[in-house]
Amino acid sequence: MEKIRIFDRDAVKYIAIFFMFWGHLVAWLTLMRNPEISDPYAAMSWWQGLLSHASLLCPPVMFFMITDGYKYTHDRKKYAIRLLIFALITQIPDWLVFVPINGWWTANVIFTLFFGLLAIIAWESKLKKWQRVLLVILCSGATLAMSAAWEIFGVLLIFFLHLYRDRPKARLISYIAVACVWKGLAVMWQLIGGTFDGAAIYHDTLDLIFVMLGYVLMTVFCNGKKGKHPVFGKWFFYIFYPVHYLIIWLVFRFVA
Repeated sequence: MEKIRIFDRDAVKYIAIFFMFWGHLVAWLTLMRNPEISDPYAAMSWWQGLLSHASLLCPPVMFFMITDGYKYTHDRKKYAIRLLIFALITQIPDWLVFVPINGWWTANVIFTLFFGLLAIIAWESKLKKWQRVLLVILCSGATLAMSAAWEIFGVLLIFFLHLYRDRPKARLISYIAVACVWKGLAVMWQLIGGTFDGAAIYHDTLDLIFVMLGYVLMTVFCNGKKGKHPVFGKWFFYIFYPVHYLIIWLVFRFVA
């Protein structure tokens, strides 16, 4: 098993970010050019759709990184503040991309990572159990109220990845359960709206496959070691995430 753990944490992060960027570029350019369509995949070729789904390799990796960050950081308060600052910075280019699609009431995924970290901190505090549970629920609900990416489920995935960090079977079961509920609710929403069909089954299945591949990438192929340039690796995602929004917006403006 150890022979296939060929990637350090930074290498895994770069792989995930690579698929995130190209998947987002394809998906968001399609939506920005066709904001009136309800199914962006209908306007994509098969390879564009596949690349768009492949971007879901990234969120599980970042969720794992939050749990690692909580465990290994020297100052959890500074870590939380850093996430919040970059979430606020990222919100401006996020709006450039998403206002034409979803309006102003959206928040980027770094807010979800921030509230995921707060949920872990709350759970590990010395408060009574019912208070800790309530705080985890409030952190998850905050992402729903903000319409943040991976609303509700991002925080829950981060929380369970931390809670069962040393229990691989329980961690896998909880991860699959939350991911299935995430897609299950999406299917219910499509059924209510009358948009569920064979194509929806195909796309929802691909979503689950790539979300699971992200989990496999972290648990099977990652050796947990730091990269050769940990400081660069630490700051690369913080900087690249808002920058990749700007790149997509600039490409859209150029194409338009």
